[in-house]
Amino acid sequence: MRKILDIGHTDVRVFFRRHSAWLWLFVAPLAFVYFIGLANRGPGDPANRRPPVLIENQDTNFLSRIFLGELDAQGMRLVNPTNRESAARGIRIPSDFTEKVLRGEQTKLQFFQREGSGEADEALIELRLVRALIALNSHILEAAALTGDAATNGIPREKGLQTLSEDKLRRAIARPNPVSLNAHFAGRQPVPTGFNFSLPGNLVMYLMMNLLLFGGVSVAALRRVGIMKRFMAAAITRNEIVMGKIYGLMLLGGVQIVFFLVVGKFLFGVNLGANLPAVAFTLLVFAWVGGSLGVLVGSLISTEDRVVGICLLTSLLLAALGGCWWPLEIAPPALKTIALFTPTGWALQALHQLISFGSGFGAVLKPIGILLAFGVAANLLAVRYFRS
Repeated sequence: MRKILDIGHTDVRVFFRRHSAWLWLFVAPLAFVYFIGLANRGPGDPANRRPPVLIENQDTNFLSRIFLGELDAQGMRLVNPTNRESAARGIRIPSDFTEKVLRGEQTKLQFFQREGSGEADEALIELRLVRALIALNSHILEAAALTGDAATNGIPREKGLQTLSEDKLRRAIARPNPVSLNAHFAGRQPVPTGFNFSLPGNLVMYLMMNLLLFGGVSVAALRRVGIMKRFMAAAITRNEIVMGKIYGLMLLGGVQIVFFLVVGKFLFGVNLGANLPAVAFTLLVFAWVGGSLGVLVGSLISTEDRVVGICLLTSLLLAALGGCWWPLEIAPPALKTIALFTPTGWALQALHQLISFGSGFGAVLKPIGILLAFGVAANLLAVRYFRS
């Protein structure tokens, strides 16, 4: 056991003596996490999108202000005309909105498309606009049927809109609802966005890339300069050498995992919550898989330059097929099927369940079990094909 630990610790010290190691372990992944997360960031929680809506409020009376509050409560992100470029759709409130409602006359809001905007949020905005209008009408009818005293005891005394005031309407809105609705996704998870997508995706990609590269290159280089033959001449077994190399790679992966979990939580605001132990365990299992594959590649390929080319190509291919570059939720069915044959696909499936969807450890037992199977297979192959 001591020999395994010595080999692993030595490999980590050698790795950190290289200036390029710090670049590929911390700087490059951090930059990718930031820029990809920024490019794919959606407003608010991906499970409860708040699409931006341009508001042109021409009414200065109290009903328009309360209506804007209802729009916000229904999940819209209201933007003013100075920020109109970020809005998907627009709502124009006429100047006589409050007056017509108080007179019992029909009034119309204008729901319009902003020039150059996309279609993605149109249906969601329209649905929430209808819900806000229904809620506002319900509050108005409730407030118009109650006096100020009755708003607290529920006894109707008067009808009509003529006596409706802002204070009376707000008291009606503040009353507890006798009926509540619990709405949630049924059967389909929301698409991961922002840093909830970029942090797991890039961490998985760079873990695989670094462990493949360093594992493969270190084994090939030690064999080229004859150190592997010295190992074999000493009182150390083939299994101990392989386990020592994999242990060192797992230590290296552990350093990267801790760094990015801390950065993700405190810099990027990724909500790990109670799932942090499960996230860390999943990544450590994945690091074991990557380290085992790195030693295997170094055992099969003799020269370092070929190892670098093959490891880079393999890690990028696994990242693309596994969903590190785009959410598999929006990928075609064929790509989703291919991802089931890659360790990156199963690692990301587990991480998105824990980070983006808030699932517990029980929901990721299958992905972790399959990752363990990948690790056992890679470990056995690395021992089988190890060459001095």
